[in-house]
Amino acid sequence: MDEKWLKPQGVIGLFPARSLGDAIAIEAEGSTEEVLLHCLRQQKSREDLISNSLADFIDKKDDYIGAFAVTAGHGIDEHIKRFESELDDYNAIILKALADRFAEAFAEWAHKKVRCELWGYAKEEGLDNEALINEKYQGIRPAPGYPSCPDHRGKLAIWELLDVEKNIDISLTESLAMWPTSSVSGFYFSHPESHYFQLGRVDKDQVEVYSKAREESMDENEIWLAPVLGY
Repeated sequence: MDEKWLKPQGVIGLFPARSLGDAIAIEAEGSTEEVLLHCLRQQKSREDLISNSLADFIDKKDDYIGAFAVTAGHGIDEHIKRFESELDDYNAIILKALADRFAEAFAEWAHKKVRCELWGYAKEEGLDNEALINEKYQGIRPAPGYPSCPDHRGKLAIWELLDVEKNIDISLTESLAMWPTSSVSGFYFSHPESHYFQLGRVDKDQVEVYSKAREESMDENEIWLAPVLGY
């Protein structure tokens, strides 16, 4: 079997950033223009005073944000096709699952590397395996398309900041799925109060503001935000 897929590949970057309300301005290396990451905010009942947005976890000035992309999927397609041509569904499924687990394990390892060494905001972490599994560490690594940032277009910012396709040959499909599929990408937040959250449904008023901020039509954003629309 091609050894390339057995050697996960990844790219990581740390960038100056600042909060602009419900957006994050990120200074891209070698560019005078900032990359904007537009964030959505939870819309809850009035009794719940906390409505989270990922932009809340970045200070208004002199802060940083991280971005990463990792993969363990290069080189497995030919073997999956061979298994499937031999009607060996079991090994095809096992190979896909192994590649997915390798990619996720690499993402978790890279996050610890960032916390304890590269960014170093948690140098004295010292957590045991159970605590790591239960995510007792400081900081989060939310991925575009997941509950706290459901807009897959956040990947475009990652690809721009890290030049992902050139560096580790992960491409994005028209619907912004990653190829190879055994890949993980996202952002790093270090804020002590940062945490994962379920965005929930968003109403038309927020989509209008979001569309205006992105300088796009409502129709365009309603397509990308369809899974979370509350109207």
